[in-house]
Amino acid sequence: MNDFQIDRSIYDDANEDRSVFKSNPGELSEELVREISRVKNEPEWMLEKRLKGLELWNQTPLPNWGPSLEKLDLDAIQYFIRPGLEETSSWDELPEDIKATYDKIGIPEAEQKALSGVGAQYDSEVVYHKLKEEWEKQGVVFENMDVAVQKYPDLVKKYFMSTCVPISDHKFVMLHAAVWSGGTFIYIPKGVKVTVPLQAYFRMNAKNGGQFEHTLIIADEGSEVHYVEGCSAPQFNSSSLHAGCVELHVLEGAKVRYSSVENWSKNTFNLNTKRAIVHKNGVAEWVNGNLGSGVTMLYPSSVLIGEGARSDSLGIAFAAPGQHQDTGSKVVHAAPNTHSTIVAKSISRDSGITTYRGIVSIAKNATGCSTSTVCDALLVGDEAVSHTIPVMKVYNNKVTMAHEATVGKIGEDEIFYLMSRGLSEEDAIKLIVSGFIEPVVKELPLEYAVELNKLIALEMEGSVG
Repeated sequence: MNDFQIDRSIYDDANEDRSVFKSNPGELSEELVREISRVKNEPEWMLEKRLKGLELWNQTPLPNWGPSLEKLDLDAIQYFIRPGLEETSSWDELPEDIKATYDKIGIPEAEQKALSGVGAQYDSEVVYHKLKEEWEKQGVVFENMDVAVQKYPDLVKKYFMSTCVPISDHKFVMLHAAVWSGGTFIYIPKGVKVTVPLQAYFRMNAKNGGQFEHTLIIADEGSEVHYVEGCSAPQFNSSSLHAGCVELHVLEGAKVRYSSVENWSKNTFNLNTKRAIVHKNGVAEWVNGNLGSGVTMLYPSSVLIGEGARSDSLGIAFAAPGQHQDTGSKVVHAAPNTHSTIVAKSISRDSGITTYRGIVSIAKNATGCSTSTVCDALLVGDEAVSHTIPVMKVYNNKVTMAHEATVGKIGEDEIFYLMSRGLSEEDAIKLIVSGFIEPVVKELPLEYAVELNKLIALEMEGSVG
């Protein structure tokens, strides 16, 4: 269990400060919002959306129903940081320290071996973006979100923060609407099946930084795509904020898989929003790994608006001491004969806290639906905490619904058996944990599966005694 090495410097060390513009700490003003829009040369409709988001943010109190946000110092956050780098399609054109960070993560190597295209964001802006030619020839669009606003204004205007995640959705969506920057735009034409994943990696480098990338994926009728996202940040003593937004539009007969491993540092508040609208016979798949951040509030959601639509969500959350992972999934069955599954696994170590928070809602007209939710929690140590808060709203009686929840500790018999085979107690616990998360890991692309296993194994170190 100890035969691997992982370079912790990508999580512990910040690179050289290359920013050419930083907003003042706590500055969230109309002047700043207009400046962001100006430097991006945005159309008037986008500026209006930003200003509306700011107005709603100022009118709306912080949420008080989940983990405590008391330690999130909004007056210290820098809401816009430009690294002063031009976007490139060559890794060699990036500064050595930044290129070294992505090399340690393994992104350039993965791009060569197993990806259709890669985007890399550093603080508030995308610094690298490239799509393989074979997919360009088929009409696939894979762009920096800022670039897409310029190149595909009609398509972006139709789908950006309108029906999927409206700017009035909640407090941190309002903030996101006001100051979003960078991210990914993907359009898959009708009938095109992208057989190799597209990937983006988001690095938040600045102290007291805020990152607000926007991901918008439109899978046209009968198309397929797998998008993979990774995230990291160095460790500081003061809080950082991540409030990204993901919108998936899965049109008739299309399929989108969205895989992510979010490993923000423990000083980060990860208050992310991810949602899919799924049309007739479409499929949305969420595969999520959440660890690292001090507080996470993240609930990938699907709204099934077309008959025969489907949503599958598979997630793992890990909380060590000083962490509260409040995660889950939400599904709205708004059409007949729609189907959903939610499998949520969590690990709490010592005083770490995990919470499953989910909603399944089935509308009055949504007959013939089926849904299943399974929540499994593993506790390591006497002080570990796990909560399960499922909500089920069913407005007709012609549905099939199942919910199962289990919570347990690692058994002494299992540990004894493995130790009798020559493992130490700590390695025995790591092996049991690896088996517990295996259903999630096997659904991730190889490099992310390896990373998730290694990171959780590292977090388990010192869990004995």
